[in-house]
Amino acid sequence: MLDYAQARRLMVDCQLRTFDVTDIALLDAFDAVPRERFMPADREAFAYIDQPQAVGAEDGETRFMPAPMVLARLIQALALKPGDRVLDVGTGLGYGAAVLRRLGVEVVALESLPGLAAAARERLGEGVTVEAGPLETGAPGHAPYAAILVEGQVERRPQALLDQLADGGRLACVQGRGRPAKATLWVRSGDAFGSRPLFDATLPPLRAFAVEAGFAF
Repeated sequence: MLDYAQARRLMVDCQLRTFDVTDIALLDAFDAVPRERFMPADREAFAYIDQPQAVGAEDGETRFMPAPMVLARLIQALALKPGDRVLDVGTGLGYGAAVLRRLGVEVVALESLPGLAAAARERLGEGVTVEAGPLETGAPGHAPYAAILVEGQVERRPQALLDQLADGGRLACVQGRGRPAKATLWVRSGDAFGSRPLFDATLPPLRAFAVEAGFAF
C-alpha cells in the first residue's frame, strides 16, 4: 500500500524544491494537504505524479489538477499574505483551494462543472466558499480580490477576471496555445494591467478561455 505521507514529502523535496519553490510556508502547505483526497476514488495512487491529473468530466469537458510544481510556482508568484482574498478559478475537486487556505488566505473557489463543484464543497468544508458558475465571468459577488489563481491554460486575456482584482492585485495563469505557453503574472495598477512571463509551462486548456477558430476564405 502506498505511503501517502512519504509520497507527499518526496513531492516537496524532489518536485517543488528543485523547481525554485523557496517559500517555506508554501512548501509546508503542500506537505500538509493530502493531495490524494482531492483525486477521484480510483485514482489516488496517481496523486503525486509530476503531471496534470484528470479529476472529473462533465458535458464533454475534463477538468485537471495541475502538476504540483506548476501549481506551486503559480501560487508562489502571487506573493500572498494571510487574510488576502483569493479567487481559485477551475478548482476541480478543490486541491489548489485547500493549499491556498492552508496559507491563511480567504478563498473563493470557482468551478463551472456542477458535479465537481458539489464534490469540492464536500471535500473543502466550511473554510472555503465554493461557487458554481462560468469560469470566464469569475465570481464578482466576492470581488475585489488581492489575487486570482487560474488552474488551467488560457488562450486569451482573461479580462473579466482582471477587472475583479483590487488595485495592486495579481493574477497568475498559464497563457498561450500549446507548447509556447508561459506561466504569466498579471498585476493591476489603477485601470491599467501589466503582465510578465514567469517560466515555460503547459497545462490542459480551459474551454472557457479558448480562442474561437476563425473562418478561412
